[in-house]
Amino acid sequence: MADEHSLHSSQRENTLEHIFIGDVMRTLWVSGVYDLEVLKPEVDDSGYDIVFETRSIVRHIQLKSTKRGSHVSSVNVQLQLGNKPNGCIIIIEFDDKLNLGPFYWFGNPPGQSMPVISSYPIAKQTKGNAMGNKSQRPNIRKIPRKSFQELDSIDEVIECLFGKYARI
Repeated sequence: MADEHSLHSSQRENTLEHIFIGDVMRTLWVSGVYDLEVLKPEVDDSGYDIVFETRSIVRHIQLKSTKRGSHVSSVNVQLQLGNKPNGCIIIIEFDDKLNLGPFYWFGNPPGQSMPVISSYPIAKQTKGNAMGNKSQRPNIRKIPRKSFQELDSIDEVIECLFGKYARI
């Protein structure tokens, strides 16, 4: 199964995003929240993958994913995400059957700016140049996984995103 995950990683990422959005929408719907808007940028250069809006709360979300059991120690994030109101990062763990969870949260409650990320280390290119040197990516920061809060369920993710206010 590992080969499929490597060979088809773009398809898998897209599928995981749709599953995540669907799980959030379903959980809110069952709770009586029917007005969730989901927006997706045309271009991926502002540091976020999706925008959720409900009850006047707007969240710019960078989604990252990792297979359960992997030892990913950090994620790279664009500095621009920190300029978005209510920006946040969610790492989604998944298994071979694309079941989601646990989740890892980096953000603040609704209405508060994202924690400052400019003080985190500057990320480097993943591939070196002809001499093996990896240049810095000045607009990207490397945020350690230990800076994230572990969440066990989609309910906990929704509470981090929208607070108890979204849950009726």
